[in-house]
Amino acid sequence: MRRSTTAPIQAACAAALLAFPLAGTANAHEDLTEDRVRELVLETIRQNPQIVMEAVAILEAQQSAEQAEQSRNALSVQREALESAENAPVIGNPDGDVTVVEFFDYNCPYCRRATAEVNALLEEDDDVRVVLREWPILSEGSVFAARAALAAREQGLYEAFHNALMTMAGRADEPTVMRVAEEVGLDTEQLRADMESPEVDAHIQQSLDLAQSIGFSGTPSFVIGEEMAPGFVERAALAEMVEAARDADSQ
Repeated sequence: MRRSTTAPIQAACAAALLAFPLAGTANAHEDLTEDRVRELVLETIRQNPQIVMEAVAILEAQQSAEQAEQSRNALSVQREALESAENAPVIGNPDGDVTVVEFFDYNCPYCRRATAEVNALLEEDDDVRVVLREWPILSEGSVFAARAALAAREQGLYEAFHNALMTMAGRADEPTVMRVAEEVGLDTEQLRADMESPEVDAHIQQSLDLAQSIGFSGTPSFVIGEEMAPGFVERAALAEMVEAARDADSQ
């Protein structure tokens, strides 16, 4: 999300007074009116323009730290919902000792690349469970694909359909999704009916709510233990986070 820099710059101008003495030191007995203070601030900034950007950088770092703390707190609150398989597909070992939560969109090219990394992780570590959170945010085609994938659970073909959608050529939209559905052996008439189920609606809405609460703004995004990783993550980095979570749990 793009943030306005107006407020940080305004605050930085005020902070400049704390960082540097006022230019043209005022007489100790001078009556510093509001207008005179404003003039002195502007004069100080003209003589030391770098202090504005330095102050902005400090304020943005403080804001980032505050946002990170808010995300950590939200992660603690949402842990059970994130890792629950009550209405979310799970691949890998359902009884694994570490849970990887992935938020994704079928039309996200980085999500498609991440699928290969996640599958490689599962091949080398048979004690990992992956909770897949369908988060269709890029297009109407993404929404259709997510609904179809979730509906495929009723026919026991979610994982096969998921992988096929992630590796198909072209964008996910109604025609391509239904073609892939036929290729993996889904009953497409039943699939369309199951796409309208309340469980499908609930999963997609919960994914949106969870992503917003912990501060994710795009796909793919991962949660592993206490770590949140927005963006594409390679297998090696995923494995490191899994081991860190495993070590933390053993302490």
